[in-house]
Parts: sequence; structure tokens; C-alpha cells
Amino acid sequence: MKVKQLLQQMTLKEKVGQLNQRLYGWEVYTKKEGEITLTKTFKEEVDRWGSLGFIYGVFRADPWSGKNQETGLSTEEARYVSHLIQEYLQEHTRLKIPVFLSEECPHGHQGLESLTTAANISVGASWNPALYQEVQEIVARDIREKGAHLGLISTLDIARDPRWGRTEECFSEDPFLASQFTVAALKGLQGGAGQRIDEAHVLAVLKHFAGQGSAMGGHNSGPVNIGPRELREIHLPPMVAGIANGAQMTMAAYNDVDGQLCHGNPDLLNRLLREELGFQGAVMADGCALDRLVEITEDKVEAAIWAVTSGVDISLWDDVYPYLEEAVVSGRLSEEVIDTAVLRVLLLKEKMGLFSNPTPLVQSASLEEKRERSVQLAKESLVLLKNQEHRLPLKKNETIAVIGPNGDLLYNQLGDYTPYKCEEQCVTVLKGIQDYGHEHGMTVVSAPGSMITRELEGGIEEAVALAKTVDTVVLVLGGSSARDFSTTFDANGAALSGSNEMTSGENIDLADLALPAAQVKLVKALHDVKKTLIGVFIQGRPHILTAVEPYLDAILIGGYPGEYGGEAIASILFEESPSGKLAMSLPRSNGQLPVYYNYRDVAFKEAYGDDSGKPLYSFGTGLSYTSFSLTDLALVVPTKAGLHKGESLKISGTIKNTGDYRGAEVIQVYLKSHPKKLVTRVKELKGFCKIWLDPKETKGIELNLNLAELSELAENMNTQMMTDITVMVEAHDFSWQERIRIND
Repeated sequence: MKVKQLLQQMTLKEKVGQLNQRLYGWEVYTKKEGEITLTKTFKEEVDRWGSLGFIYGVFRADPWSGKNQETGLSTEEARYVSHLIQEYLQEHTRLKIPVFLSEECPHGHQGLESLTTAANISVGASWNPALYQEVQEIVARDIREKGAHLGLISTLDIARDPRWGRTEECFSEDPFLASQFTVAALKGLQGGAGQRIDEAHVLAVLKHFAGQGSAMGGHNSGPVNIGPRELREIHLPPMVAGIANGAQMTMAAYNDVDGQLCHGNPDLLNRLLREELGFQGAVMADGCALDRLVEITEDKVEAAIWAVTSGVDISLWDDVYPYLEEAVVSGRLSEEVIDTAVLRVLLLKEKMGLFSNPTPLVQSASLEEKRERSVQLAKESLVLLKNQEHRLPLKKNETIAVIGPNGDLLYNQLGDYTPYKCEEQCVTVLKGIQDYGHEHGMTVVSAPGSMITRELEGGIEEAVALAKTVDTVVLVLGGSSARDFSTTFDANGAALSGSNEMTSGENIDLADLALPAAQVKLVKALHDVKKTLIGVFIQGRPHILTAVEPYLDAILIGGYPGEYGGEAIASILFEESPSGKLAMSLPRSNGQLPVYYNYRDVAFKEAYGDDSGKPLYSFGTGLSYTSFSLTDLALVVPTKAGLHKGESLKISGTIKNTGDYRGAEVIQVYLKSHPKKLVTRVKELKGFCKIWLDPKETKGIELNLNLAELSELAENMNTQMMTDITVMVEAHDFSWQERIRIND
């Protein structure tokens, strides 16, 4: 049946049912003594509307849902529940419309037996979107094997203030780099921009639109005081790239932009997103976000009208969209507005093949493939920032002490939105080093030393005594987003109060990004032992390392490297050359914040009277065990007419690995525009490539910047071509620039 014909047959109640996503999915089923049944809650919702559009999180298993390995669903059980849900709708609804099952997949599916990969804060540092796309293809199969259809993934948020607890969900402080990973996530999950989504892929729900990474003071859902130019230059590019590559769904952001809530902003969702940018898909609300409109309207019917006419098609857990029916019946809302939103939903169900087979038989990737791809992504995401006297890589005959709160706590290296894991199948940093040490006959000992934020009674004394017995101490420090049963939750799943050990995660915003005092005290005590100290930082945000940096011989930033992260870290510590580059600057002090590389080039004193204005480590920084030379750089500059015909600005050259290790260098291309009467940024990333070379190997490089990369916003906010440009090519220990003009 054609979806437009189906729409014509639907009652108003059935239409409203397609736009409501009210159920917490884990409440749809019960599992007792191995028997799984659908709940009264689910059946009453079906009976209420006669049609369901979406159910969120049926397979979610974490402290908020209360589902774990005993009470949650295995992959086989998940498929069974998926069939039960779709069969019930076939048997108990008039039009038999299948329901979308939507699942979180910020760094792997948030369900049991699914792969948990490196979090976005790590992924961005890999500078390898192609590898990330391969990992997302695995994630899509994990979701589809269980019978779900939508993957909710954070790709649109730009990390402009690391005080924000959800910084870990961001790829970068830079919109171009984030855009490349947005495209990779989209292609990996959806499998391309075709008219149909095949059985091995899912629809990607890109979140959050828009501006959430610039909230005032880093407060979650806080006011976003940016103008239209900042919105377009910094926060829109990932969505623009997503639309160009087949994005069909997005989630609105909690925040306002200059006083207008994103969920009630027709200028943002209708005029800009749909009319100007050409988005033809559906917009989903964030969890309970529509309830916040009621705080303003003090009228649920009015809030529902406000949201749906602003362009929000689908609700999430709120008590607002049930009032859409009353809004139409009372004459306050045209049913045509409802029809437009429902048609978007039905077209997406058709695109996913739900009307023919909502639960196709799909096999996930093998465990070997999952591990290999996940470990490789984690390896390439590790960033070496300091390597005094070339202490890394470690020698295979050294004795090692692994000390620190993040050495052997699995969930501390996984990040927020993480499902329960089978811990014995995962690899912590300690286990990774122990496995490597056992293989090479090394002695490896361990002690926690401290907790994340608190001292352990006798912990420092134990750590110092242990350090005296070994050659090298690997200090595994940082933060944690691990929720536990002491965490209390809001209705939308955000932590109202975290455990004392949480320093990142949704709603865990910090005023002070300094490494916790307990860890600083531990580092200083171990430094007095006068052994080599290697700092490995597992963290969900760029912590301030100023207090410990002088005491560490080497610094390796790990972000949240995923369930096999310990294997990746051990490999980098002992053998493989690190290739990651910072995707977010590491601040020197809180007083600098926000501090990012691509600020506007205005006449101001960059340094403070009492501190440097520069970060401790800047965007794009990252060391290697090997060395590279970059030679023969040249530009081929097109004409304006040529650019419009598809020509590009070509940057070519030769790179050589001049060292003794196989390694990769990231060639970064920045532009600085010099327009009239407009303040542009000091530099902006517009191209990059990651090149692997064996020792002494030489390769040619070529990067092409097309019309999109060579365009900017004019004084009147229209798009214009850059004509007077400084081109900067940068890599470690290398910087080259040339000023050019693009003429008619």
C-alpha cells in the first residue's frame, strides 16, 4: 500500500499515535524465570492510540533502565521481543503499521552483547573517518540483528566549552573535523544515501540540532548566546554535511539559541533546516524536552501546537504530544500539520522496509572483526603529548607498576551511555599490560593509589612502596563517566546526582577542570621515588594537567578507548607508534575557558596579566615514535570560474618517514581568509589526510579543496567565495604557508 493512501485511511487518533514515543522501552517486556512477555503498559499504549510510531530503548541495559545481564535481553532474546512487538501490532491494530524501535548508539549500541567502541572524544583524535565508518557498520549490524531500526548518535555537537559534561560525545572543537566524522557515522550506519536502507543498516538519528556545545558556562542545556554567524560557521557544518550525504533524521537540542528554544523554533527547524538546507527527513524531540515548553506556555495543548508547528515531528517520553489530538479537535491546530509529520514517519518506515519485513534475519560481525576494528580505532585515537628523553616505547625487559584509579576499572574507560558488559571478555589497561608482559616474560604489578576524586586510606603508601620495586610506573589517571546504583536520574536519564567518582557525563558539568587533588597528590608522591613516570589519561573531557605535567616523563591521552582499550594502550606503550592528534585543545587553566584554536582574528592581547592565553596543548598536536619530512610543497590555484566548474585548490608534496618505526602523520591544511570589512578566524581547518609509512618510505600527497571549503559568509550573511587566502600546511615539527589570490 502506498503510504499516502495509508495516511488517508488513518483516524486522527492513529496519526497522533505515530508521532508519540512515550514508552520507556525496557517497560515493554518482563522477564521472569526465563519467560518473556509483553507488559500491560505496552498493550494499553497500543489500545490507546491504535497505532505506535516509535518505541525507544527496548534493549537498553544500564543503571537507569535497571536492566542488567539477568533482567535485560540477550541478542537472541532481543530478536524474540522484537517479533513479539511487531506481531502484537499486526494482530491488535486496524491498519497493522509496524513500529520503529529506536536505540542509543553513541559509541556502540547500548544493549547487552553489543560492541562498545571508543567514545567520540577519542574518535575525533584518530583523524581517520574511514576507519570510524567501518566501526559504525559493525554497530549497525549489532542493532539490526536485535530487530531495531534507528540508531541515535551524537555527531552534531561541537566542543566549544569543555566544562560541559557531554564533551565526551563530541568529536572536536572544530566543525570541519566533526563534519567528516558525521559523514562517516552516517555512511556506516545507513550504508549510503540511497532510497532504501538495506537489512544490514539502520537509520541514523543525528543529534543534537543545534548549538548545544556552546552553552553558557558549560552548563548542560544552558543558554546559548551566539549570533547567526557563529551558528552557521561553527555549529551547522556537521548537519550540512549530513544532509548532503543522506541524513534522514535528527534530534533537536535542549538549549535555546539567543532566546529561542530549539524545540520551539520554526526559524531553525523549518526555515533554516528544511527550506534552506534542504532536509527532508523527520525531527525527533530530545527526552522530555517538550515538557519544558509547558513551563513557558503553562498549557500542554499550546505547547504541543508550538512544537509541531515549529517542526518537531516525534516526541520522546513527554506528556505533550498526547494533546495533539485535542489541539486538532478544538480547532486550534490544522490536521494538515499532523498529516505532514505523519507522512514523514511513514515514508521513513517504507524506506527501512518495515512494511515488508520489520525484523529481517541479520547476523552481526564476528567477535574477531569487532575486536580488530575496535582496537585499531582505539590505537589511532591515542595521542602522545610528551615523551621526555624518548622514554616511550617501553623496553620489553622492564619491570612495570600499573598505578592509578583508572588502571583496572573497566567502566571508567567506556564513558556515558554504556551498557553492562561481560567484564572478563574486555581489556582494562592493567589487563592489556599484563597480557603483553606475560607474553614477553615481564614483571607487572599494580595498585590503585587513589580513587578518581578521593584518597584511599593507605593508597599512596602502597603505591610508593610498589614503585620502589620496579623500573617504570604507568600511572593511569583521569576521570570517569561511570554511573552506578548511587546515581539518581532525571526523567530523561541524565544524572541528577552522580556517584562521587563521576567527573563527566550528561549533567555532570564542572566549574573546575583540574585533575582531582587526590590524583595530583599521588603523582607528586611517586615522583619523589625517582622512577620513570608514564601518564596515561582516561577521561571524558580535556582535564587541566598543569599540576602534574612537570612530574611526568611521558603523557598519553586515551579519552574513553572502549572495551578493548587496554589492549590498544599496551600496544602503543610497547610497540606501535602513536598516530593520534588532539581534536580538542587541553586548557592550561580554568581562567582561559573557553579556549579553542579557531578564534576570530581581532586586535586583543592574547595573554592574561596573570597567565598565558594559550592552551597547555593545542588542537592538532600529537607526537610519534618516528619522524617525518615534508618536502616539495606546491599549490595549483584555480580561477573562480574553474571552481564553479568543479576544479579545486590542489596542495601537493612528498612525505618521508625518516625514522625507525612504522607510523602515520596527519597533514593538516588550514585557511585564513582576508576579506574586506569582515573579521575572520586566525585559521580554519579545511582539509587533512592521514598517511601511513614504513621506515624510510616515501609517498606523494595531494589534498584538494573545492568550492565548499573555499566559501565563507559575506557581510550580508550570503555565501561568497574566498579570493584572498593564506594557505597553511601543518604537521608535527612542520609549518608552511603561502598567500594566494583566486582571480577571474
